[in-house]
Amino acid sequence: MKPKVFATHGLFAPARALLERHFEVDYWAGEPRPPRDELLRRVAGKDALICLLTEKVNDELLDHSPNLRIAATVSVGYDNIDVAACTRRKIVATHTPGVLDDTTADFAFALLMAIARRIVEGDAWMRSGAWPGWNLDQLCGSDVSGKTLGIIGFGRIGRAMAKRAQGFDMRILYTDAMRAAPEVERDLHAEYVDRDRLLAAADFVSVHVPLLPETRRLINASTLKQMKPGAYLINTSRGPVVDEAALVAALDAKQIAGAAFDVFENEPKVHPALVARKDVILTPHIASASVETRTKMALIAVENVIALFDGRRPPNVLNPEVLAAK
Repeated sequence: MKPKVFATHGLFAPARALLERHFEVDYWAGEPRPPRDELLRRVAGKDALICLLTEKVNDELLDHSPNLRIAATVSVGYDNIDVAACTRRKIVATHTPGVLDDTTADFAFALLMAIARRIVEGDAWMRSGAWPGWNLDQLCGSDVSGKTLGIIGFGRIGRAMAKRAQGFDMRILYTDAMRAAPEVERDLHAEYVDRDRLLAAADFVSVHVPLLPETRRLINASTLKQMKPGAYLINTSRGPVVDEAALVAALDAKQIAGAAFDVFENEPKVHPALVARKDVILTPHIASASVETRTKMALIAVENVIALFDGRRPPNVLNPEVLAAK
């Protein structure tokens, strides 16, 4: 008998085909995401769970799934999984790193360009039918070429962002808990600075950190005050990294020029004061949303599950000590 899997999304055709060759699969096909009680009911008796960031894998869920051997999230971030709780129960947890770096950096830079050049405002004006024709001072934004980009978090995505900034002759500053190797700094023309200096100097601040206790509300009233009045904040990392109420206050006080966010503090809710602002761009957590990348993410999650049931180490295991204990 094939092991049983519950997938909280229909995935993409290549991932489905691979998964169904190895497992008996139950897919969530409803809209929107599965309600919590339905998730708990459907995961009961399953050997594996393939989920998204929207599903919390915690003690409550694990209590309902005594047969579970692996929880595989189709995401790089894994703040939806209580890895410690999985480890206590000898359940493997996996994620899908590496595959979305370029796609996310492409999108972060697109947000940077769009907020600087007021593209979303211009599009809305044209669609309204109210545009009166060209004039010298209409929707004047900010240049990007030659400006200073500050990158908070210099992992794979942060470095991919720096690579794109090179094409615009930008000065690149970065800060991170760990300094990059000299050859990386040289190749990317990136200068390591402390966070205070970065915030004070950058025309654009792009955030690329994981959600950890020390990064929650990393961008807050204090850090926003350190930014230049003409600077823009870009966030494609995790929503709770930014205190949205503090951002609203900073925009009201014109402490910064604008912001472009793909992630939000209390998803799917957005701070209501952000919604009506023309100096803010809001997108629905789609930085990795290309067909190619999302398909690869689903395939990686499936391959992690297959590896475990084949007796191999899943390539992207978050708690390898579980495997060592077996």
